[in-house]
Amino acid sequence: MECEWKPDEQGLQQILQLLKESQSPDTSTQRSVQQRLEQLNQYPDFNNYLIFVLTKLKSEDEPTRSLSGLILKNNVKAHYQNFPHGVSDFIKGECLQNIGDSSPLIRATVGILITTIASKGELQNWPGLLPKLCLLLDSEDYNTCEGAFGALQKICEDSAEILDSDILDRPLNIMIPKFLQFFKHSSPKIRSHAIACVNQFIISRTQALMMHIDPFIENLFALATDEESEVRKNVCRALVMLLEVRLDRLLPHMHNIVEYMLLRTQDHDENVALEACEFWLTLAEQPVCKEVLCGHLSQLIPVLVNGMKYSEIDIILLTGDTEEDEDIPDNEQDIRPRFHRSRTVAQQHEGDGIEDDDDDELDDDDDTISDWNLRKCSAAALDVLANVFKDDLLLHLLPLLKELLFHPEWVVKESGILVLGAIAEGCMQGMIPYLPELIPHLVQCLSDKKALVRSITCWTLSRYAHWVVNQPPDTYLKPLMTELLKRILDSNKRVQEAACSAFATLEEEACTELVPYLAVILDTLVFAFSKYQHKNLLILYDAIGTLADSVGHHLNKPEYIQMLMPPLIQKWNQLKDEDKDLFPLLECLSSVATALQDGFLPYCEPVYQRCVSLVQKTLAQAMLYQSQPDQYEAPDKDFMIVALDLLSGLAEGLGGTIEELVARSNILTLMYQCMQTAQDKMPEVRQSSFALLGDLTKACFPHVKPCIADFIPILGTNLNPELISVCNNATWAIGEISLQMGSEMQPYISMVLHQLVEIINRPNTPKTLLENTAITIGRLGYVCPQEVAPMLQQFIRPWCTSLRNIRDNEEKDSAFRGICTMISVNPGGVVQDFIFFCDAVASWVNPKDDLRDMFYKIFHGFKNQVGEENWRRFSDQFPMPLKERLATFYGV
Repeated sequence: MECEWKPDEQGLQQILQLLKESQSPDTSTQRSVQQRLEQLNQYPDFNNYLIFVLTKLKSEDEPTRSLSGLILKNNVKAHYQNFPHGVSDFIKGECLQNIGDSSPLIRATVGILITTIASKGELQNWPGLLPKLCLLLDSEDYNTCEGAFGALQKICEDSAEILDSDILDRPLNIMIPKFLQFFKHSSPKIRSHAIACVNQFIISRTQALMMHIDPFIENLFALATDEESEVRKNVCRALVMLLEVRLDRLLPHMHNIVEYMLLRTQDHDENVALEACEFWLTLAEQPVCKEVLCGHLSQLIPVLVNGMKYSEIDIILLTGDTEEDEDIPDNEQDIRPRFHRSRTVAQQHEGDGIEDDDDDELDDDDDTISDWNLRKCSAAALDVLANVFKDDLLLHLLPLLKELLFHPEWVVKESGILVLGAIAEGCMQGMIPYLPELIPHLVQCLSDKKALVRSITCWTLSRYAHWVVNQPPDTYLKPLMTELLKRILDSNKRVQEAACSAFATLEEEACTELVPYLAVILDTLVFAFSKYQHKNLLILYDAIGTLADSVGHHLNKPEYIQMLMPPLIQKWNQLKDEDKDLFPLLECLSSVATALQDGFLPYCEPVYQRCVSLVQKTLAQAMLYQSQPDQYEAPDKDFMIVALDLLSGLAEGLGGTIEELVARSNILTLMYQCMQTAQDKMPEVRQSSFALLGDLTKACFPHVKPCIADFIPILGTNLNPELISVCNNATWAIGEISLQMGSEMQPYISMVLHQLVEIINRPNTPKTLLENTAITIGRLGYVCPQEVAPMLQQFIRPWCTSLRNIRDNEEKDSAFRGICTMISVNPGGVVQDFIFFCDAVASWVNPKDDLRDMFYKIFHGFKNQVGEENWRRFSDQFPMPLKERLATFYGV
């Protein structure tokens, strides 16, 4: 046994001095402390001093001792593999000896230290740790038991996976039964630790727990009414997780569990109530939900509705003293990062305007309150339950709603408006009879004197926008829009934000219904520019972009352009190239450019140049970073992605007029570099490059053509359906290129065709990708029928089923011309699936005359080939509408 390590007195004083200084609020002192700590790390026994202060130096105050332990923890994280054995053994020994320190702060610090060492892969190299901690649980001394449990709970949280593996000889087989014994311990803190430890192993369905699942559940029930709220919280958390993984074991007790959760959802401790409220959210995802809850709705609904009121603390945090805060600049920390949705090329379908791909999640609240709370959880639970029970929910809800919505207390009325918004999706049908009365009431609430009532009303109205837009415009749309525009100019920032978001939703639903009101709308949005603080400006860009997407070329009027462009261009000139506010502004301009078309010409050149230079800068920075990662920072690729997308918007909006800008820039070289990013962690860069390639192909192919031999092999390697959006845009670009290349596409067919045929035959391929794949195969067959037609039989059936639902348009036209050309080259390829072809052709409303002739020839050729009798037998299998349609249009 080597002699015990002793600190040198002078060294110890120096370290204590440092620890004292590091608690100083002064930043320059802080910095010099950091530097000296780094220097001290050169000395192997520096860490011995730190553990000594933590565990042995009882003369010092606890915060200083704890801090010493936390600095040691950081050293373990950064340099543990370089600790000499003597040092790490000394630290481990000290930790285990002091896990039961009489101070809770020191115990917790030692526990964190133990876990950090354990998570550095040291569970294998510290075989004594788990047995020793489990042994300490049985100690007569409360502090020792609590300290050991605290450490075990942290180890279970950090290292759950390795604990359940053969590497350690499955310690859980011993640990879990051991933990279960402590569910009945006299100390609430120990009971709470014990449940928290076991809870770590529910979701992963750990074998050792599954073997003891019944005693675990019995023990949980025994603790259901524990007086300690931390214990009740862990019981609720356990039941919520068991609902997902062992529903079978809960079902026999379900009635009692539901009754229990109803009580806990009303627990006076909000943390317990929140854990319990998660139960309803999780239950709603289970198929048994309806059966289990139908008898309890009359009790559950009032509880959830009651949880949707703002708590007193929320109100203090949210309203502060100011209803009117529009002149107070935003706190930069409150502005959440935005995610740019990269450009994806999609088809329009019968009967809808825009593909709706984003669910409006319930995000009516803002980040100043803790992100997830009882109000949000209750609202989310009501939302999912409305989707499960549909209008049956209203039976229990309508009597409550009436009372809430017209309540004199604003907090109650506000919660009623939130309830109305939460059920909008699930109970829409049942709500329709009440909307003619409710919508005008809500429109009135938009001018309530309480800002929180005005803001929630914006959100709820947006959830009913779809209904409003389908009524005569003067009845609801006009009054709603007029009031919402006033709210966009509200004096309260939270209301501005809610109104802007609600207005964007209304724009998406109303589309061209808004055209008569464009002047008023633009007036308001432009005025908001001068009024808004930082955070809401970002939302305003989105509202303007959505407006442009919704009304399209109707925006292209000199008086509208005159209103809208100057403030946008002024912002554009103010922002520096490295300012992230460029993202939403570029997205907005991209929509505006597409809508304005030639109206955007006067602004085109400076916008184009800047986008090209953003791409160039980002690529240059990426090259530097790749060659010397220690010298340079990785660039923010989003700048490049958003710039590429805006260039796409320009190409789409301006068509051929972009030609001379492309001629004078090196954009094609830059795009080639962007596409090379196969090693790139960000597929969105490629996704946006391929969209731009397709748009430039349409706008000014002569400039693209010289690079085709470089581009197509890259497009071919990106036909990987694992990355749906990249694959989708690459597919679309190939189709656009083939139309421009014509028969010169022939040498490239083999680089892409097999992948495309494979994708169209894959199960579960998303609709958009299927449609684009079919169109591109059709276009390849149109320009090179000899190369593609031999494969007809391998794709004709999925080809027909994926294109029968898209609207008549240019892309559908070129694709069907291709398929007809291929059928004339290889009629045998379509024989087995001819009924699918008939059905796809019948989806055309009015094809161009020469395309209709092609269809006619194929039908009659087929009929003559098989003879009258066989044709009659064949066409008798057709559903009636199809039969009639073909007879009317093609005389067969």
